[in-house]
Amino acid sequence: MTAEHNLGLLSVNIAGIKMKTPVMTASGTFGFGLEYSDFVDINKIGAVVVKGTTLLSRSGNSGVRIAETPAGMLNSIGLENPGVEAFLHETLPVLAKYDVPVIVNIAGNTVEEYGELAKQLDVKGVAGLELNISCPNVKQGGIAFGTNCESAASVVRMVKKSTGLPVIVKLSPNVTDIVEMAKAVEAAGADAISLINTLLGMAIDIHNRKPILGNIVGGLSGPAVKPVAVRMVWQVAKAVKVPVIGMGGIMTAEDAVEFMLAGASAVAVGTANFVNPYATVEIADGIREYLNQQGLMQVSEIVGKVRTEEW
Repeated sequence: MTAEHNLGLLSVNIAGIKMKTPVMTASGTFGFGLEYSDFVDINKIGAVVVKGTTLLSRSGNSGVRIAETPAGMLNSIGLENPGVEAFLHETLPVLAKYDVPVIVNIAGNTVEEYGELAKQLDVKGVAGLELNISCPNVKQGGIAFGTNCESAASVVRMVKKSTGLPVIVKLSPNVTDIVEMAKAVEAAGADAISLINTLLGMAIDIHNRKPILGNIVGGLSGPAVKPVAVRMVWQVAKAVKVPVIGMGGIMTAEDAVEFMLAGASAVAVGTANFVNPYATVEIADGIREYLNQQGLMQVSEIVGKVRTEEW
């Protein structure tokens, strides 16, 4: 196999976003990308998905915000970020120097806020938007957009009207029917779907009989959620026509391949970054090795190729 071919072996195109590898960073686990630049070559990552960005700066939740759990971690950061203006004027100019697509994860309290964020971020240097719809909808009594099909669809429609960028919708697993949610956002215009966001969890300090997290509950991520995530990716990939980005407990190349066999066209690595700053690049290298061993010419050849019909 030639070196030239090997370079293109991992390349993917997700809704018009061209990536060298199918391995992205998961929002909230890689900062704005620059924080990891001393440890890993940012240019070797498929895409950098920056931490959740809001219209105004947020200080996040008070108290303990991260707790380690068996095979994972709980987090309740509260979307701490400097706001969209700071991102555009301070962070993006530095990120733009790297040869890597930058995808901005956005979060809002209202449909209108999502639309305004989408308008402001429709600039050179931003390759796409990822909608974090696991946020309270202030106008609807505090429910999360991501747990109601119509609310989720309304956010997608507003963002699609407000930007020409590819729109990825990040789905919450804390729903009754993940396929119903996926179909709703696809019908509303989503260009791709990423899943899963964190599962809702809780941990208690048995010595003082109090919750460990200051916010009481938080999002569970890491290897503990992987079987749930693989199942949901498999279900959604069969039900929609848009590309699916899989995430949830990916620690190794074998984990990533599992998601791709289930139907993911790309994957995002999250909690693994806290354990190993090189995880995204090492996982991409492992996928390349797997493809070479299998005698395959392109990573797309394994997408959705799990053999369920034999069972």
